Amino acid sequence: MTPLWTRDEAVRATGGTCPSDWTATGVSIDTRTLRPGDLFIALKDVRDGHDFVAQAFEKGAGAALVSRHPEGVAADAPLLVVPDVLEGLRALATAARSRFQGRLVAVTGSVGKTSSKEMLRHVLGAQAITHAAEKSYNNHWGVPLTLARMPADAAFAVIEIGMNAPGEIAPLSRLARPDVALITAVEAVHLAAFRDIRGIAREKAAIMEGLEPGGIIVLNRDTPTYPTLLRAARHRRAAPVRFGSTGRPELRLVEAAIGKTGTSVSARNGRTPFYFRIGARGRHLAMNALGVLACVEALGADVGRAAISLASWEPPDGRGARWKIDLGPAGMDGSITLIDESYNANPAAVAATLEVLAAEEPQHDVGRVAKGRRIAFLGDMLELGPEEIHLHAGLAKVPALDAITVVHCAGERMQALHEALPPDRRGEWFQSSDQMATRARKLLDAGDIAMVKGSFGSKMGLVVDAIKSLGEATPELPEEG
Repeated sequence: MTPLWTRDEAVRATGGTCPSDWTATGVSIDTRTLRPGDLFIALKDVRDGHDFVAQAFEKGAGAALVSRHPEGVAADAPLLVVPDVLEGLRALATAARSRFQGRLVAVTGSVGKTSSKEMLRHVLGAQAITHAAEKSYNNHWGVPLTLARMPADAAFAVIEIGMNAPGEIAPLSRLARPDVALITAVEAVHLAAFRDIRGIAREKAAIMEGLEPGGIIVLNRDTPTYPTLLRAARHRRAAPVRFGSTGRPELRLVEAAIGKTGTSVSARNGRTPFYFRIGARGRHLAMNALGVLACVEALGADVGRAAISLASWEPPDGRGARWKIDLGPAGMDGSITLIDESYNANPAAVAATLEVLAAEEPQHDVGRVAKGRRIAFLGDMLELGPEEIHLHAGLAKVPALDAITVVHCAGERMQALHEALPPDRRGEWFQSSDQMATRARKLLDAGDIAMVKGSFGSKMGLVVDAIKSLGEATPELPEEG
């Protein structure tokens, strides 16, 4: 296997010292997932990575990036010693970006950035070697880690950039130096750290700070703060390409029809109509896909092939992944369909997923309850600032709720929605997600469609796990074609 890093390359990049020779075929920050030959990065986060260096070598690490000699490690161990480990990782990222000869796209946005990143990985990967993080590694250590893992011979790289507070995106963008940047949408997320949504838009627009000369910024024409984003693009002399259903975007959404196994999309690229299918359900995914195709075109890849590839794309766990749970031996007692949206939540994302749930067709006459139901399990939306209670209660006005049978809520913030729901759709309220998880078994029946949504900190994954444990859970994969 071709080394990702040699000792000499890493020393030059970081300015560190290492008397022992070594090569590394990967980069790891976690001994639980470390592979033999990895360079272990002893980051200090919740725990000090130096405490795990000895374990990393026991599991076959090729070397370790450290700021001191850890206890229990041999004197002649291949240690790359630097003053600060995080700065050392950033230095590796900078070097990896400099030697990379392909095209790089960076993705940010209040909603849809991980799904868009995964779409880009899927469609570009079908055309050439494509590098992207396997998880949402989009913060101050995740972005440099993703870059440090980037093979020099990749044709494309996809970098996700997130934020929780002002001033976080620009330095990550300057590290990534994108050729193309995508802002999926700007919504009322992280309002606890910003005065208003325009402040969020300005922070998202900071992804243009690192654009390479002649770089392209892909913007959502439908997002309410589009004028703010466009002004930022003009100020930074970034060439804008737009997608959406309003105004005059270069890629226009004409119609998105949610079917039984996916979403059929009618669109226009300039004056040219085109059609494609997404192997997952949701109008919001159609919008994400248009942004992705705009990026594909800006990168110089084949847009037609990318559109075809979207038919086989499936959303990741926690972001729309679908599961069929067979009840009883060999499913003889019927089944439940689960839509796992447990990773993150904000008002716009919840409204979009409720629209998906509303379009589902439950099975009838297969369970104790004769008529199959559409059931939402919702947990708190976090980081919404002083308007959080109002924003939770406002979900009761989402039009898609008219087609939802019942909504169960968990958390103190979601109590506001519970109280605002019409009585015929008001389910049970729980203090916490673990209480909801314990009760979930009694709230579902064969034929039901269940959707679980909440911010990551609300721990709605517990409810997902409880529902999956009701029977034999198997992922529902998109159909070919």
